[in-house]
Amino acid sequence: MSDDFVIRPIARLHSDLKEKFGVPRQAGIVEALEGRIVFEPEYRSPDALRGIEGFSHLWLIWQFSCALRTEFSPTVRPPRLGGNERVGVFATRSPFRPNSLGLSCVRLLRLETDAQLGTVLVVGGADLVDGTPIFDIKPYIPYADCKPEALSGFAPDPGRTLGVVFLPGVEERIPAEKREALRGVLANDPRPRYQDDPERIYGLDFAGKNVKFRVEGDILTVIAVE
Repeated sequence: MSDDFVIRPIARLHSDLKEKFGVPRQAGIVEALEGRIVFEPEYRSPDALRGIEGFSHLWLIWQFSCALRTEFSPTVRPPRLGGNERVGVFATRSPFRPNSLGLSCVRLLRLETDAQLGTVLVVGGADLVDGTPIFDIKPYIPYADCKPEALSGFAPDPGRTLGVVFLPGVEERIPAEKREALRGVLANDPRPRYQDDPERIYGLDFAGKNVKFRVEGDILTVIAVE
C-alpha cells in the first residue's frame, strides 16, 4: 500500500471575505457571517446530502489554500502569544501545517437549490476565505463531539472584543443584511495581535467593499467604505 494519498476538493466555500485579513480566528465566533458551500460537478448528487437537514451543525475539513508551504516547521508563533513565543505546530491551530488541513464546525442554516449549481449548503460562522477548497463534510454530534471538561491550553477564551463605531453616513454604504456580520468581524479585532498603532489605517475587503478603520484602545472606528 502506498504511503501517498491524494485527496481532491468536493466543494468550495464562498463568502464575503476575499482575503485572510479579517477572517475570524476560530469558527463560530461570528455566527452572522454566512458562507455558501458549492459542490464540484461530480459531487452534486442530491442523494449525497439526504438527511443532512436533520443536523444543526457540520464539520468541514478544508485546505489552508492561502498558507501553503513545502517545508515542514515543527514550531510556530501563535498570535495569541504575541507572535514571539514558539510552540509545537501540533499544539496549535496554525495554518502552517504539514498537510495544510483545517477543521471547522459551522451551523447549517439552510439548503438552497440552484438550477446550475445543484444543492448549495448555506452555513453560518465559517472561518474560511472565499474560494476555500472543502475536502469533506461530516455531521457534528453533540454527545460525541462536545467535551465541556476539555482544557484550552494557552487559548482559554476567545480574547477581547472591540466596540465598533462608524463615522456618520459610513455604515449605510454596507448592505443592511451584511452589517451584523461586518460588525462581528471587526469586533473580533482583525489586526495582528502585536500591532497597536492608533494612527494606522487598515483596509478590510468585505462583500466587495474596502472597509477602512483604525483602532484606539478598545474602540474600532470605521472611517470609510469604498
